[in-house]
Amino acid sequence: MKVEVVGKNGFTPSDANKEYAVKKLTKLEGLIADYENVSARVVCKVYKAFHKVEVTIPTKNIILRAEVEETDIYAAIDGAIDKLMKQVRRYNDRTKDKLGKKGIRSVEMGVPPKDERIVRDKNVDLEPMTRDEAIDQMELLGHDFFIYLDKETRKTNVIYVRNDGDYAVIETTTK
Repeated sequence: MKVEVVGKNGFTPSDANKEYAVKKLTKLEGLIADYENVSARVVCKVYKAFHKVEVTIPTKNIILRAEVEETDIYAAIDGAIDKLMKQVRRYNDRTKDKLGKKGIRSVEMGVPPKDERIVRDKNVDLEPMTRDEAIDQMELLGHDFFIYLDKETRKTNVIYVRNDGDYAVIETTTK
């Protein structure tokens, strides 16, 4: 796995911080397919009362992401790796019985914002999936919405969690 460890908010990760993150990420080696060709980005931030670590790993079938706040940078790294391991295990368990299921393939990183109000651009490859598969992907990512290509209608849809906890789908049409 290729690992990039960067700092933000005035924090510069030391070599020891970087080595620790790389060492901890090796826990995922047996869990992620094509581990050697996957890249991980670890962002370490410092605030007055805590450290924050964000880890993002775009793989072929899913984007793994964890964010943890702790008083110690090493504890934050440990917490983020633990979250990632839970995500991978959950994904592997869910897909064991559903051969051929695929989620988001990739995200283009480092695209500069085109507007001052837009702080991040994401591009996703839409994979055909059912509503249930889209719900699984959304829950695995920990998001409250998910964009997918409906397997039956071949239309781009957005599924989201309503305030009452139920799910809703926005189906797109073209004119």
